[in-house]
Amino acid sequence: MANEMFCFQCEQTAGCTGCKGKAGVCGKTAATANAQDDLTKALIALSLDREGKKPSKEERRLMLEGLFTTVTNVSFDEEKIAKITEKIRNKVENKTVLSCSAAGQPLALWSADEDIRSLKSLILFGLRGMAAYAYHAWVLGYEDEEVEDFFFEGLRAVGNLTAGMEELLPVVMKVGEVNLKCMALLDKANTESYGTPEPTEVSLTVEKGPFIVVTGHDLKDLELLLEQTKGKGIQVYTHGEMLPAHAYPQLKKYPHLKGNFGTAWQNQQKEFANVPGAFLFTTNCLMPPKASYADRVFTTEVVEFPEITHIGEDKDFSPVIEKALELGGYNEEKKFTGINGGHTVTTGFGHGTILSLAGTVVEAVKNGSIRHFFLVAGCDGAKPGRNYYTEFVKQTPKDSVILTLACGKYRFNDLDLGNIGGIPRLLDMGQCNDAYGAIQVAVALANAFGCGVNELPLSFVLSWYEQKAVCILLTLLHLGIKNIRLGPSLPAFLSPNVLNFLVENFGIAAITTPEEDLKALLG
Repeated sequence: MANEMFCFQCEQTAGCTGCKGKAGVCGKTAATANAQDDLTKALIALSLDREGKKPSKEERRLMLEGLFTTVTNVSFDEEKIAKITEKIRNKVENKTVLSCSAAGQPLALWSADEDIRSLKSLILFGLRGMAAYAYHAWVLGYEDEEVEDFFFEGLRAVGNLTAGMEELLPVVMKVGEVNLKCMALLDKANTESYGTPEPTEVSLTVEKGPFIVVTGHDLKDLELLLEQTKGKGIQVYTHGEMLPAHAYPQLKKYPHLKGNFGTAWQNQQKEFANVPGAFLFTTNCLMPPKASYADRVFTTEVVEFPEITHIGEDKDFSPVIEKALELGGYNEEKKFTGINGGHTVTTGFGHGTILSLAGTVVEAVKNGSIRHFFLVAGCDGAKPGRNYYTEFVKQTPKDSVILTLACGKYRFNDLDLGNIGGIPRLLDMGQCNDAYGAIQVAVALANAFGCGVNELPLSFVLSWYEQKAVCILLTLLHLGIKNIRLGPSLPAFLSPNVLNFLVENFGIAAITTPEEDLKALLG
């Protein structure tokens, strides 16, 4: 079975049912997928082994690292995954649990009753997404033992082969509850480390000379690279989810952090081809490098590709710097555009900035200048149908405001939508890691108007791709937010009964057309 796989954790999974056979849509091989299943089994075994005991700091770190490694588009190197698995297995004291959490290959989870499988998938994938947020906070020195201990609790539920729906559903909702605390921790880590984001216009032009492009999500890696490239004549550009880094005061102070290169993650293989610059891959939302630029790609942290140079824990980025200097960059300035032809994009409207304008926003709603708010946010991806989000934003009425975050914004963030009373109609709140900020804005608006979030003139229109989107969705459900529009397709791991539960209790609906959805959301 080493050459066969099953995986249905991302939105682009084959046929909206699951990737099977020798490779997945994301590019991982069956060997990599099976190595990730083995890693997941080891993590479940460790969680069962630690029941009634306090995990050590090292074990909590291994839990975060292991779960993050199994997020879509992080690690494509089965040998490195196997090494992490072995570390975790060695921590298990009662070796019998190593065979209790799954029955053969693939995981017993994948062959369980469809409703049980669906609920356990929501738990497992939600934990994977939340681990990414907790890992980012951990890198900056921020930890919460309650959050970290819940990973063990949640995985024990996944590894419980006798658990029924009545036992699993509360755990699903608790993932959303704990993830809210986890996102608050990451928000604190980011803002205390780098300052409160400020509205910032970012150029899409690449200047003449050597340059490095940083992709992924990790602000700490970007900061370390900026420090090591000072005075070396190298410009640094962000890509994808790194765009919001330009809004943080402690990162903006580096004059060689110049602008943004390219668009969302799924366009890497086209946008990076034959580019005379070096690329640093951090965290997730990464594509396997093609031969036309593989020699200039470097990875760090949990990201791994076979035969690609990896920057270890010493964080010595000298190989990246040397490659950028060797390549030399462009001979003249290169002007790039967003997908709608814009030459700049604006970011930095975090909850700190928006809430500082709360009085103006509330007055604009009261006097009728602002009729409606839309949160159009989430992941981008390659599947056809995602142009829905571009058209939706274009068709929103001129008396509405669009909040956005994560890489789905690349579908429309270079549009000029104008402003309402000095407030831009399009407000980029940051990375998917910044979803906590959107929740804070929604809660603050509800408090200002003395109503619940569901009574606000606010609609959620979300796109999803991977597991961080799953834990965010569960957090929104934990908060009781209803009538979310989700697309471009619904998760393949949701059984009809679990989907019906979400529809009946929370009003979740698949996107249809921009025209029909706007008509319904605006009443």
